[in-house]
Amino acid sequence: MRIDFTVGSFLERAALVQPAGVACVDESGVVGSLGTLTYADLLARAQGLARSLADRGIAEGDRVAIISPNAAKFLICFFGVSGAGRILVPINYRLSEEDIAYILEHSGSRLVLVDPDQAHLVPSRPDLEVVVLDGNDDAALFAPLGERSPVLWEANEDATCSINYTSGTTARPKGVQLTHRNCWTNATTFGWHVGISDRDVLLHTLPMFHANGWGMPYAATAMAARHIVLRKIDGEDILERIEREGVTVLCCAPAVVAAMLDALTARRTAGLGFTPRSAVRVVVAGAPPPSKTIERVETELGFEFIQIYGLTETSPLLTVNRATAEMAALPAAERAKLLARAGVPAVGVEIAVDDQGEVLARANHVFASYWNQPDATSEALGGGWFHTGDGGYLDGPYTVITDRKKDVIITGGENVSSIEVEDCLFSHEAVAEVAVIGIPDEQWGEMVTALVVLRPGATATEDDLIAYCREHLAHFKAPKRVVLRDELARTATGKLQKYKLRAEFWAGHDRSIN
Repeated sequence: MRIDFTVGSFLERAALVQPAGVACVDESGVVGSLGTLTYADLLARAQGLARSLADRGIAEGDRVAIISPNAAKFLICFFGVSGAGRILVPINYRLSEEDIAYILEHSGSRLVLVDPDQAHLVPSRPDLEVVVLDGNDDAALFAPLGERSPVLWEANEDATCSINYTSGTTARPKGVQLTHRNCWTNATTFGWHVGISDRDVLLHTLPMFHANGWGMPYAATAMAARHIVLRKIDGEDILERIEREGVTVLCCAPAVVAAMLDALTARRTAGLGFTPRSAVRVVVAGAPPPSKTIERVETELGFEFIQIYGLTETSPLLTVNRATAEMAALPAAERAKLLARAGVPAVGVEIAVDDQGEVLARANHVFASYWNQPDATSEALGGGWFHTGDGGYLDGPYTVITDRKKDVIITGGENVSSIEVEDCLFSHEAVAEVAVIGIPDEQWGEMVTALVVLRPGATATEDDLIAYCREHLAHFKAPKRVVLRDELARTATGKLQKYKLRAEFWAGHDRSIN
């Protein structure tokens, strides 16, 4: 017997076994908030969304984009769009208007759901229907199914579940096609490794647009865990939610870890404490924090630290580093150093390193293809392995990432194409040469840094160039630091030698990425 894996089955199960259980606590005081929803409510609204989309002519395989911070409606879309055979296109709301317009056009999205705060980012096009998530414009769309007939979709695990756009080595994002099989196997594997159960309370400190919240929204829903929506990252707010809501698990980038530690320090300075109601696991990815930060997470916050490694193309789970029984007995500082590694292969994942030092992977949750980019797909999946673009080595069963072969900087969990930032700076009339690199930073993992040579007679300052980039790029892509130079290291043929440019900033580190 074979039953196709589809993400809709996660919510159907939760509503069957825990219909009255609290599924989601939406952000309060926000326009369009849905308040507290049970699993029966969540299913009814997801089914209602699917019915409304079908009534609007959105057919199986059509693309529906969403531009929004974390929200209960975003969670509903995972099941009301993808779960009914339509394709969800989650878009990073921090991107520029130009990038968002490109993604909407490239994906062929017919409908875009947009938070009121981001409505200005959506281009006006006659072929694009726009619904604002303000509680009025979208009221009918997200109404419970009620007496209407549900949408019937013949389940197909090889159908595209979502198209998640990721920045790469080119200025234009690539659309990663994740199938239902990809998302289902990633979520179940992730949930298994982290130990998700119906007793868990998940705080959404990770943007839901990031690889579908890494798949944790699916995993938590399948087990009927409770979702606590967090719209904006604030260290003190996170600590307060953990205490008030009884949070047991959260996923985040290192910058969020830094925000929590800063908030804890501020509390201690004010003579206040921090007392979680339950044991808390924090899952970190995007860049490994320094081992001292990991140690502080465990000794000061009292959390269990779990590190994972993966990419949007792998749904994203590839490796997991969770302390074994032997590691748990070690002193905190020693354990923290071991937890700084990328980890061991997750269940069902194969990891290898080729003779060029590139990390390769195979798994059921490796993506199907890049949307409408067959050449890029063939390159990424050449030889039956996914080429991560990361350099590293194997330390027994552990993968250690040492370098990034692709020209990408990961800052605060966001991918930034150095080429895109360089192109922006080159358009400034004062810039003659530029090289954009990532340098180590405790808060952001890597700080986008531009090394610039000015044209003769030009007088632009570092602040001028940063401001210029912020005008033309999404703010997270703009360099946080600009260093003016007389010249940049190049080969005899004129090619920039970025490894030399990075060397001074990475001196004393055992790898060239964070």
